[in-house]
Formats: sequence, structure tokens, C-alpha cells
Amino acid sequence: MILSDKDIKKALKSGRIKITPRPDLKTQLGSCSVDLHLGHKFRVFKHSSYPFIDLNGPVDTDKLMKEIIVPNGEAFIMQPGDFALATTEEVLELEDDLLGRIEGRSSLGRLGIIVHGTASIFDPGWIGNPTMELGNLGVMPVALYPGMRICAFTFEEVSSPVEVPYRKKKNNKYAGQKSPLASKLSVEVRKEQRK
Repeated sequence: MILSDKDIKKALKSGRIKITPRPDLKTQLGSCSVDLHLGHKFRVFKHSSYPFIDLNGPVDTDKLMKEIIVPNGEAFIMQPGDFALATTEEVLELEDDLLGRIEGRSSLGRLGIIVHGTASIFDPGWIGNPTMELGNLGVMPVALYPGMRICAFTFEEVSSPVEVPYRKKKNNKYAGQKSPLASKLSVEVRKEQRK
């Protein structure tokens, strides 16, 4: 069941959902979601340095990307077809019986900006700055500013508290992240190839 605005307020008050800094509910709370703000850290591909990504190869995906920090008042320009990882300003922490789901904002979607390609679910027990998979599907460049409302989170109750929350999961890849981390899929693929 998706939490309503009333239940989101209760969950924030009880600590089942923790958002730091605490959201301004007058501007960030929707009927069943909370808007979060764009952070300053972005990770982009160094596409001119590598001909392709080989998930089975020796290339460290961290080396395929570089981090960009955008100062206050400056914009990160998303060209048509661009892709970048970015984090929210806020740290999100979920109890073991709630999952979060990141959603795009309609006003940005109408400009062609998406905030996730596939990774929309934040497992029960998540903690960290959520990473977005930003893309520009539009035909014009769009300036994105740190501090602007960039995404919305909805929250769902699971049938019971999970046995292994994400933050305690062996080999979790992204718990506690403070900046957008590159994909760790190549490590997983290489491990599976060795079996």
C-alpha cells in the first residue's frame, strides 16, 4: 500500500522515514509523495576515452566516469541524449518495513528530463543520498540547478519487516553513498562468469 500524505507525515514523525535535512512539507509534500532536491554532485561518462563498456572485461567502471561538482547558482546542462548520475541533496533512510520509489516530476518530464531509467526502487533498510539516472530525451538542452526540486519519492509498506535490510545485505553496492557511484555491475558479472 502506498502511503498517503497523512501517513508520510506520521512516518517522518516516528522516524520510519528519515529525510535529512528535514523537508519543508508545505512545498515538498504531495498527496502521496515527497519532493527531493538536486544535489551538487554529478557523474558523467568519459565517452571519448573508451570505445565501449565491456562488463566482462578488466575496465573499472569508476574509470569510465568522472565526477563534476556544480557550485551554487550554476547550472548542469543536459544536452539532448545526455546521461548523468546525480544525487539528491537529502539523505534518505528507510525502516525495514518500507520501500521507497523514486519518480520523475511531470514538469521536468514535459521538457524531456527523466530521473531514472530502471532503478526506481529503494529497498527497505536503505540509507544514503539517492542516486538518479538523469537523461534528456528531449530535443533541446535543459539547465538543471542544484537545489531545485528534481524528483518525488513515494513509499510503500511491505507485508512484514524484511529479514535482511539493504544496509545489512552482504555485498550491497550502494548503501551509505554520499555521491553518485558508478555501476558495480562488472564485478557481479565477473563473479558469475567464474562459477
